[in-house]
Amino acid sequence: MDFQVVVLAGGTSEKLSPLVSKDVPKALLPVANRPAISYVLDLLESSDLKDIIVGQEAARLVGAWISSAYLDRLVVEVVAVTEDIGTAGALRAISKRLVANDVLVISGDLVTDVLPGAVAATHRRNGAAVTALLCSVPVSGPSDAASSGGKDKAKKPCRLNIVGLDITRQFLLHVVSGTDVEKDVRVYKRKIRAVGQMEIRSDLMDAHLYAFNRTTLQDVLEQKEAYRSIRLEVLPYLVKSQLRSAPSGGEGTIVDETGNVVVPPSSNLQCLSQHRAIAPSAFKQDLLASSGGGTHRCCVYIASKNKYCHRLNSIQAYCDINRDVIGEASHLSGYSFSSHNNIIHPSCVLGSKST
Repeated sequence: MDFQVVVLAGGTSEKLSPLVSKDVPKALLPVANRPAISYVLDLLESSDLKDIIVGQEAARLVGAWISSAYLDRLVVEVVAVTEDIGTAGALRAISKRLVANDVLVISGDLVTDVLPGAVAATHRRNGAAVTALLCSVPVSGPSDAASSGGKDKAKKPCRLNIVGLDITRQFLLHVVSGTDVEKDVRVYKRKIRAVGQMEIRSDLMDAHLYAFNRTTLQDVLEQKEAYRSIRLEVLPYLVKSQLRSAPSGGEGTIVDETGNVVVPPSSNLQCLSQHRAIAPSAFKQDLLASSGGGTHRCCVYIASKNKYCHRLNSIQAYCDINRDVIGEASHLSGYSFSSHNNIIHPSCVLGSKST
């Protein structure tokens, strides 16, 4: 069996209150007059990924809509999953249903034109344990960056993650997310020595689209029963454990609030120099080879800057996405625009004198 797809659709998120409710779960929240989850399902269909499990608290409502809208198009099983167990908990709850060699996990609130098939192909090509989709941070930034008052309502992109990449930008070597982003981040000398060179980036957003090796994923979920979040716990654990030859400990290099590496004057971390050239082949061979040591690859697929990628995870994001989908990202709407750049529904009949 090829990839299995798990869509974690969420339920009645507090960040979207009062827009969502038990009668209108987040998955069915209208975006340009279409349920939010339809954007993900259409994307999967375009990549010919049709074996889908949807984890959703309001399984009856969402299942009924999907059955009518995607009849004979997708094979979708909607599983009731409570929202308070987190994304990792939701995967754990449906783990026994996963039988394919690889699993594509995608958030149901993602609106993007990056094809999941491209992420899946990168994952297979690298033989990775996990491959994460990274996109440019949306211009509007996260919801908590919004101005609470004043005339200037313009928002700026904010740092959502700090990631460390190898010089080929294929392998994920370091990741810091969530509240830890606001603190100094230490990159240990042993890790730098193991990988030779690392590019630190703070301008990329974790899009919540991951390709996992099923066995690796199930092992982590079973061993780490307390894990609740894919982004904050499962992914960092896999990234850290791939560098077993570089255990944590010892002095570290500090990354400041701008995302730049700060090397203490007394430190001799010359291996952090941006001018040092380390052959990518040496990195792959020494660190990420499939060996008896059990190391595994953590990879990334970085979307080009002209791709649209946004998550519907706040009221501000909901406004941004609705505006974008009938504007700069109108190709996602599925609507045909008239010569006057407006939308005329197919059911409308225009009279001879209509304008």
